[in-house]
This record gives sequence, C-alpha cells and structure tokens, in this order.
Amino acid sequence: MKLIGQEQVEKLEDRHYTVTELAEIWKMSHNTIRRMFEKEPGVVVFTHQKLNKRIYRTLRIPESVAKRKYQAALVLKAS
Repeated sequence: MKLIGQEQVEKLEDRHYTVTELAEIWKMSHNTIRRMFEKEPGVVVFTHQKLNKRIYRTLRIPESVAKRKYQAALVLKAS
C-alpha cells in the first residue's frame, strides 16, 4: 500500500543540483541548463523579488529529474 505523498518524500531524499553544478558536470552554459530545467516537472523553483526590481529565481534540480532529462537526450541522439 502506498502512502499519500510518499513520492514527494522520496524526491526530498534525492540529491538536488544547482544550475552551476549541472553546468560544470555537463560542460554547458548556465543559461542552457536554466532553460532546460526551468519548466521541468519536479524541479524546485524558489522566487524572490526586491522592491521595484526584477524577480529572481533559484532552481534546485533533483538527481532523478537530471537523469531523466539526460536519458531522453541520449535517446534523441541515438535516433
């Protein structure tokens, strides 16, 4: 029997990468990583806005989401 919210708790146990960490690991630019993951399901987005200034977003990318995206890229490359 599966508990409600168990998947969310398991996601918390995942290692969460910053944009900078994935950019270094994958040898890509920060902007590319940010664009790849900003609307990806499972990515945690923290937002904050300074008075009369732009909105800042901080992404935390779960390892499982990064692996899923990487595998999808490998499949596309193989086709």
